[in-house]
Amino acid sequence: NHIYNSARPDGLTLANPGVAMISSAVLGDSGILYDYSKFFYMGSPYSQYHGLFVTRKEAGLSSIEKLRAAAGVRVGAQSVGFINYNEGRLFAYILGLNDPKFIASYSGPELDIAITRGEIDARSSAADTVVKRNRDWIDKGLVDFHSIIEAPKGDKHPNFSQVPELETFAKSERDRKLIVMARSFRLSGTPNVLPPGTPKDRVAILQEAFRKTFKDPEFAREYKKLTGEDATPLLPEDNERAIKDIPREPEVIEIFKKLIGAGALPPR
Repeated sequence: NHIYNSARPDGLTLANPGVAMISSAVLGDSGILYDYSKFFYMGSPYSQYHGLFVTRKEAGLSSIEKLRAAAGVRVGAQSVGFINYNEGRLFAYILGLNDPKFIASYSGPELDIAITRGEIDARSSAADTVVKRNRDWIDKGLVDFHSIIEAPKGDKHPNFSQVPELETFAKSERDRKLIVMARSFRLSGTPNVLPPGTPKDRVAILQEAFRKTFKDPEFAREYKKLTGEDATPLLPEDNERAIKDIPREPEVIEIFKKLIGAGALPPR
């Protein structure tokens, strides 16, 4: 709100407001006093993401058919609205779970313990987190991997290339757009933005500076050192394209809001 309404558009003030900047505006959250289409986008240092839906092996839900047949599968998450809660609900909806129960009361590491102890049956987790923090899930076969969300679509995770992408389970164009919306929110990363009205020549200079930075091998090394993750840069033009691709149909937006809310899953 400050960058949009108050910051001087002279090219000297940049904002990095976080991933919710786009999703909050698209979904019509309260307190949004900006038009995200009028910012100038500089790109993001990361864009790739892979979300997995897993169930504990002892639950015996080794196939999609068994997963759908089981009633009341307990899906663990952090708080309502947290990313693994939202993705867990989207997985449950698209995969067609039968009256799943959502338990949003854990921290990330606590979810790992809960699924191991049998307190919950399923959860959504980032693929890179599983590889780094839960390698035994893979090596010892402690969980079943049912589906994955790829951002961008077609970007296969080296450890989970055989896991079916969630969009393959879509039964309608509406289903597909819900998945595209979730993927696009992830793909838009944490964008760096300039305020509306910034002179175009200064926008061009800064966008080119970001392009050169993101393509610089030294940037990749420093990013890895600071974050422990590989940089997956989103260039300015790709950032703008990802945002333009977000579905805007009111019906899709309303269903998505119900998916990430605290109530029952909407009928499919």
